[in-house]
Amino acid sequence: MKKTTFFLLLLFAGWMGNAQVLKETEKFPVFPTCEGLQHHVLETCFYNEVQDFVYNNFKVPDHLKQNNYKGSVIVLFEVTDTGNFKVIYVDAIEESLVAESKRVFGQLPKIKPATYNGNATYAKYTLKIAIPLQSAAEMQAQKEAEEKADQESKNYKPNNKQLSELENIAYKKFENPQFESHLNIPFSHSYYSQFDDEMNQLGANNHTASKPYAYADVAKYYNLKEENQKLAKNKQGWWGRKFWNENLVEIQGEDYWFTLNPIVDLQFGKSDPSVAKYTYINTRGVQFNGGLGKDLNFTTTIYESQGRFADYFNRYAESIKPDGGNPAIIPGIGIAKDFKSDAYDFPMAEANLAYTPSKFININLGYGKNFIGDGYRSLLLGDGASPYPYFKLNTTFWKIKYTNIYTWLKDVRPEVTVDRTYATKFAASHYLSLNVTNRWNLGFFESVIWTNKNNRGFDMSFVNPIIFYRSVEFESSARTGNAMLGLTTKYKFSNQVNFYGQFLLDEFSLSDMKGGKKSWKNKYGYQLGAKYYNAFNIKNLLLQAEYNHVRPYVYAHSEPITNYGHNNQSLGHQWGGNFKEFVAIARYHQGRYFADAKITVGERGLDFNNATDTFNYGSDIYRDYDLGRPYDEGVTTGQGNKTKVFIADIQAGYLINPATNMKLFGSFIYRNFNPAVETATAIKESTTWFAIGLRCDIFNWYFDY
Repeated sequence: MKKTTFFLLLLFAGWMGNAQVLKETEKFPVFPTCEGLQHHVLETCFYNEVQDFVYNNFKVPDHLKQNNYKGSVIVLFEVTDTGNFKVIYVDAIEESLVAESKRVFGQLPKIKPATYNGNATYAKYTLKIAIPLQSAAEMQAQKEAEEKADQESKNYKPNNKQLSELENIAYKKFENPQFESHLNIPFSHSYYSQFDDEMNQLGANNHTASKPYAYADVAKYYNLKEENQKLAKNKQGWWGRKFWNENLVEIQGEDYWFTLNPIVDLQFGKSDPSVAKYTYINTRGVQFNGGLGKDLNFTTTIYESQGRFADYFNRYAESIKPDGGNPAIIPGIGIAKDFKSDAYDFPMAEANLAYTPSKFININLGYGKNFIGDGYRSLLLGDGASPYPYFKLNTTFWKIKYTNIYTWLKDVRPEVTVDRTYATKFAASHYLSLNVTNRWNLGFFESVIWTNKNNRGFDMSFVNPIIFYRSVEFESSARTGNAMLGLTTKYKFSNQVNFYGQFLLDEFSLSDMKGGKKSWKNKYGYQLGAKYYNAFNIKNLLLQAEYNHVRPYVYAHSEPITNYGHNNQSLGHQWGGNFKEFVAIARYHQGRYFADAKITVGERGLDFNNATDTFNYGSDIYRDYDLGRPYDEGVTTGQGNKTKVFIADIQAGYLINPATNMKLFGSFIYRNFNPAVETATAIKESTTWFAIGLRCDIFNWYFDY
């Protein structure tokens, strides 16, 4: 039992990252007789000196001598940053041996401490004391004699030899290496707003539209490690440090590091109107991050969730349910199962493996989401859909960042489900960002989606990262693919104010545009926005205003399977097509306190889908735009069942642990949904939704539908 406890303690000590790893820039503690030695020779000298001191000073208790006791004592000890020896734990069969070990180690002389990068530091080591006692020379001579006899013998000699490699592993003090790594920063609008102003300073040669960012990208402009240290509470106990400041498990060694954290999203609320007594989210998960060397980083997060939402959100989740009997798809999460009689079970997993072989190239293989844009919404590629597998290549040089994203998507409608297997489709997207001047950035976006028709599979024609996709798609298929073009821009008026915008071109007819007849073929959308950092000179106050306008039939296609969607959700703006939207946002943080407020005012043109009107007015991207179109000209945004939308969303709270971005918060949502004609899916109602919760804010929840 004692040995089990001891080895658990060793493992725990490793998890806590309280020891020092030895590499070329690090040195073992130095006895006077070991002066001038380096590397493994110094290590051997250190252990020999400790062994000989124990041999000369350790007194085996008399009753053990009389019984010719043979055994061992294992001592876990520390050499402090001042060079003193300190016993941490002793594993022995008798208390007398424990006491004697502590006495002997207490007499060891003060020596030069271990160093890391030239600075004194503390380190932990283990020593196995064999009884009867042996000097270092005797142990070496015995080892050499045994090795020689074993080499000369023709018989195999069973032995209980145990290597000391694991016992001799030492760990560095954890110094938050993730903040300088190429690990992706989990994309949360609230968290990213804390360093958005620093990333948008005049003359900065970065590219803020392609998200998520890597920590290394942000570290050039905003010292994440220093800001985290400012938030640290003065907690000495293990529980206090882990709850308020640190990762639960953090290990740092020679060119590697790992962190392990529990992830929670626990929310309890009340909505009105509601068919249930209360709303809730019960998410438990685990996140594992790490780095191997400077070039390889990884993260994986696994969530297990159950929940029930406000009625409007439940209805929307059920309206996009997949084939196969499952009741809903939770927007941004994935397919949900029934949980009890009136809730959902919706597991999710995300992962990313990042490899950065040079300062120019960054490669990501993952399962998750991406975002292109500087706004709250993205018309080009948003993060409102479920996670998907992707391969991403970032190339950065001069004033350019070029992002290629290859994705594997699903269509889960019954029309394309075969043998209970959902249809697969593929997308290739690329985005070129150019810093034209110190103030002005331009971006060019293109994406094409195709399916596995005629066993096309993943078309290698799109693998070449430097190519015009629309031309390749024209050569590769006969109207089976869907290509889109986009343009982004950002202008930094000052260090406090910048303007941004997007233009999305799904299809375009120049002759129809010149004719001025508002043809349905003119499928485009645009975004205009502005950000005001440290507004009115109030530090950490961000004000943002954004207008989004998307014409009917945008994101849709003549073959619905090749629309710009995944898991019955839009990959662009979450509302699909045929809408106008204005969003105003205020965000503020001071220390660990934060507050966010958002107002959304919109006009949507929904389908009636009733006995008297089954026309496709262009909002549902999963309908064939060649079927059921009410007219070809005079097409206007908001046509169909014109619906007014007003949503106010306020949230405030307290950051509990910066390492996991865990927050205690309260939120209030007011939603007024007012269609011209009430239908089965467009219900006229006003909703109030209060909630309190404890959440690790590592992805965006969108409740503004």
